[in-house]
Amino acid sequence: MKQEVLDDVVRQRIRGLRLARGWTLDALAARCYLSPSTISRIETGHRRIALDQLVPIAAALGTTLDQLVQPEGDDDVVIRPEPESSAGLTLWLLSRERDRRGATIAKMRITPERVVDEPRVHPGHEWFTVLSGTVRLRLGERTILVHAGQAAEFSTMTPHAVEAHEGPVELLTIFDHDGERAHLPGHRHG
Repeated sequence: MKQEVLDDVVRQRIRGLRLARGWTLDALAARCYLSPSTISRIETGHRRIALDQLVPIAAALGTTLDQLVQPEGDDDVVIRPEPESSAGLTLWLLSRERDRRGATIAKMRITPERVVDEPRVHPGHEWFTVLSGTVRLRLGERTILVHAGQAAEFSTMTPHAVEAHEGPVELLTIFDHDGERAHLPGHRHG
């Protein structure tokens, strides 16, 4: 691969990873101790890319120098989630960090073994759609069954618990920042 083409790929990756995180030029510059104008000139091709600049840029973007200069690949687009499991719950994070909307997107598989003793309350909203099975949503004094193909959206200031009803359930959910802290204990984002 010619150097000019490789440089273009690297520039596109830097810009793509920055935008995927919802970061401005200033935000990336602050994280890698370069000026916003330097980042801009690197992204637009008005400045030659120096190795001593690529290392902190790669680190700030949560990648490696090797991945940044790799001739081919789709890691800037494709997310390959690793399952995280606890009793009766498997979670696949489908978003990089929290996206620019302040949300975390996840797929969850819940089995009847997961029992929520105490419904939770926290600021914000939660949304999910049921991919398969049936969710038993305890919301305040109500118990609502949400079937495959249906979705639910509710204020998380109401005590709530999401459980499997008569068998495993898979759902796609979006947490806001407060929901992430409440539902994903010990899970940290940058």
